[in-house]
Amino acid sequence: MKNIANFLFEVGMLKRTPRTGFQFLGTGAQSVAEHSFRTAMIGYALAQMDGTADAGKVLKLCLFHDIPEARTGDLNYVNKKYVKVDEQKAIEDLAEQLPFGDDYRKTLVEFNCRESYEAQLAHDADQLEMVLSLKERKDLGNRYAEEWFPFSRKRLKTDVARQLADVIWETDSSRWWFDDDQEWWVKGGSE
Repeated sequence: MKNIANFLFEVGMLKRTPRTGFQFLGTGAQSVAEHSFRTAMIGYALAQMDGTADAGKVLKLCLFHDIPEARTGDLNYVNKKYVKVDEQKAIEDLAEQLPFGDDYRKTLVEFNCRESYEAQLAHDADQLEMVLSLKERKDLGNRYAEEWFPFSRKRLKTDVARQLADVIWETDSSRWWFDDDQEWWVKGGSE
């Protein structure tokens, strides 16, 4: 039980581990945990939209994909040019402590190999999370977000993810809550 408690504390570290790419974008901030949560929701949506993928497997791949960053930190694309992280050691060190260590290890191997369709969807979910973040930054006036979008889109491997990326990029990020019900926005529901 102590190893499970330690695992849960380690996963909690992800909410305090910053994603580092935003420093180059100039605006925005996000923890690895925030990223992983939305990635999981995107992965689930992609699996449901596709209709052939195992949605539970995609969710698991998305939720586990960045757990090693509790030990290694998040490296952005500039960092990765110069710094080599032993992610495999981080995976092995944690797997050795877990009663489900083999499953954890296999999940990350599957994610990293990208051979299964579910792993491809999980990778696409990871990229779509960045697309959503870029669109939110673009809608708030960050001119660099527009430049970053094509690179994120080119990383997408599935048709369903490319289609969703295009719709995301054309959708105002605030319209989900700020609808056309002008009367509500004037009176706020009170008569």
